[in-house]
Amino acid sequence: MNHLIEPITFSIPEEKIVDTIQHKTKFVSSLIPGDTSTYIYDNETDYYNEYKQSIFAITIKKSGWDCMRHYEILANGTIPYFPDIEKCPPNTMALLPKNLIIEGNSLYDKYKNKDKLSQEDMNDCYNLINRLLDYTRNHLTTNKMAKYILNKTGYMDVKNILYLSASISPDYLRCITLHGFKELFGDKCHDYPKIPHIYKSNDIDYTQLYGKGITYTNLLEPELRNDELDSTIEEDIQNKKYDIVIYGSYHRGMLGYDIVSKYYNPNEIILLCGNDEHNCDYQQWLNKGHHVFVREL
Repeated sequence: MNHLIEPITFSIPEEKIVDTIQHKTKFVSSLIPGDTSTYIYDNETDYYNEYKQSIFAITIKKSGWDCMRHYEILANGTIPYFPDIEKCPPNTMALLPKNLIIEGNSLYDKYKNKDKLSQEDMNDCYNLINRLLDYTRNHLTTNKMAKYILNKTGYMDVKNILYLSASISPDYLRCITLHGFKELFGDKCHDYPKIPHIYKSNDIDYTQLYGKGITYTNLLEPELRNDELDSTIEEDIQNKKYDIVIYGSYHRGMLGYDIVSKYYNPNEIILLCGNDEHNCDYQQWLNKGHHVFVREL
């Protein structure tokens, strides 16, 4: 693989991961991907509780292999049952614990026809849940994903980051990865323009947000952003106030690219692609010398 291109996945805020595994009352969650009649939850608490009380939850490939649902299931102490995960390309969902999920598939098939699980059966399930939770905490949180990007690009020591978006409408990869950088850098990571729905507010209209805003909204304290930096954005790019520039979704537009590419070296510009399966045009950006992270690689 070209050293400038790397796989990336969604991630989940660390605060969403359960501290303890809830008592399980269901073998498998009644939420069925693709069956909209089961999409009965309109708030995060009820949605998460459905997973918390279930040993297993079904998840599948939809428009793309990667999906926020995988991470929500894992974070709530539930085993994903993921048919056909073996067919996933090696560089797609590359950061997920595929081997552990395949283990979970085997447990599901082993126990699905039992009327009641024995204590030994439950111990097998809880053992795997704990291993999945450990993996999620250590590899799949938003701040771990931000560190992964910095590590892969050789920028672990940066102090200031500019995170650009051409659109402020929801984009799971852009929003959730930005959350990780904000957790690590606070107002030293400046999102421009502001992505309002990731900040804590009483004014968020969840009906207008993809997925009802569950998991990726209302997360950050407003003081983690210095609004005054908006007025000097062009000047700060020219003066290289920021060590690196990240485009949260290059498919949704390369805001200010002409000026950014004039003042920043190609390898100081990092591009993210969170789109579902598509004919990605990442080669043109690799040819320019930029780091590119692709979700459905």
